[in-house]
Amino acid sequence: MTTADQLNNVISKTERLIELCSVLQEENDLLKLENQSLNSAVKVSKDKIDELEQKMKVLKMAKSFSETNEKTLDIKQKINEFVQEIDKCIVLLKK
Repeated sequence: MTTADQLNNVISKTERLIELCSVLQEENDLLKLENQSLNSAVKVSKDKIDELEQKMKVLKMAKSFSETNEKTLDIKQKINEFVQEIDKCIVLLKK
C-alpha cells in the first residue's frame, strides 16, 4: 500500500467520522430538546400536585369544622331537649 493510498484511507475514515459526529450531534440536540420538554412536564405535574395537596388540606380543615359544627348543633339540640323536659317537670311539680 502506497503512501497516497494510506492518506486516502485516512481522509476517507476522517470524513466518515465527521459524518458520524454530525449525526450524533443532531441526535444529541434532539435529546436535549426532549429532556427540556420532559422536565417542563415534570414541573407542571409537581405544581399541580402541590396545588391539589393544598386543596386537600383546605377540604380536610373544612370537613373538621363541619363535623365540629354538627356536633355543636347536636349538643345544643340535646340541651334544649333537657331544658324542655325540666320545664315539664317543674310544671308538674307546681300542680
